[in-house]
Amino acid sequence: MFTFGRMDAATSASSQGSARLCQAYPFVSASDFRQIAIGRETGKPERLFRAAVSAFCALPRPSRREIAQLEDLTLPLFEKVSVEARRYVSAALSETEYAPPGLVRRLSDESVDIAAPLLIRSPVLSDVALIALIGRHGLPHARAIARRPGLNQTIADLIRVLERPRLVYPETTEQVEVPVATATAATTIDAVQDTPNIPAPGELAENVRRRLRSMMTPNTAHQSTSTEGQTRAPAYERLKSTALTGNGTFFQTALADALEIDFQTARSITEKSGYSSLIDALKALDLPEEQAFLLTATTFPGQFAHAEAIRLFLERYRLLHRDVALDRVRDWKAAAVGASIRGNADRLQPKPGAAGSKGDQLRAS
Repeated sequence: MFTFGRMDAATSASSQGSARLCQAYPFVSASDFRQIAIGRETGKPERLFRAAVSAFCALPRPSRREIAQLEDLTLPLFEKVSVEARRYVSAALSETEYAPPGLVRRLSDESVDIAAPLLIRSPVLSDVALIALIGRHGLPHARAIARRPGLNQTIADLIRVLERPRLVYPETTEQVEVPVATATAATTIDAVQDTPNIPAPGELAENVRRRLRSMMTPNTAHQSTSTEGQTRAPAYERLKSTALTGNGTFFQTALADALEIDFQTARSITEKSGYSSLIDALKALDLPEEQAFLLTATTFPGQFAHAEAIRLFLERYRLLHRDVALDRVRDWKAAAVGASIRGNADRLQPKPGAAGSKGDQLRAS
């Protein structure tokens, strides 16, 4: 009898645990969580890892909240699952445009036998991300990326240079435009005829580097770099000083000023249950990870009760690309503008009783 009592208690605890997980991660079915909860201790992370991704891929159009939930669930389990599970998840997420960016970047940094499906097909990986992956992992990743349909020609040239740096030449050579003056026409034409069309060794590689630099850097980078460097330090100092006061309103005001967003949006960022939105905001400001951690730990002190939570924060912050964070800030601004327009439209609409009373007054006159 005592044994059955213990089994009933264990089953009840497992059911309660699976119910809590279902509430936190609604895209995973209750039966999947129950099967994971009543299983043996070994293999639980792997089954949860696979089940969460499988359920997520079955969603026709997952919301941003569900995408963030999958990322929060899978990244802490990443080191605890096998190579086969990582390979399975990489293949499953390679076809969807809604895959969590942090999980995709983590899988793409694995060896090529795991990352290949994402490198070949994933729409989440931008051209800038592909170039960064080639820089970190070299030819194995580059050869997989070369199989992407519609690959940017500059990246394709980069891969050709990496494979055969001395023997790669462009298929077509650009014609040199020669300004012909009236007095020196013959001399100029002779000089052009004597100029060889084949580029010198290393010239193609230098051309590719120059084009890659233009891709990785915006056109106005040389104008904005000094401005960003001048504004970043005062912005952080103000954020730090307001965060350390313990007054949330001061920090929200400083955050709104730094990001050039409205106060209501800044308040919603800091009053959420998690720090995902705050990470986006701080990454958009291009703060170093130690500065971002200080501000986040001051705003969400309960989120960092142990070293594993700190490690997870630093990992998520490193994996988050700044372009993604800037896109989210732009979304916040657009949402705020839309809400303002809707509010003004509602305010300017005539009240239902106003037209009737005005008509009565006209008839009376």
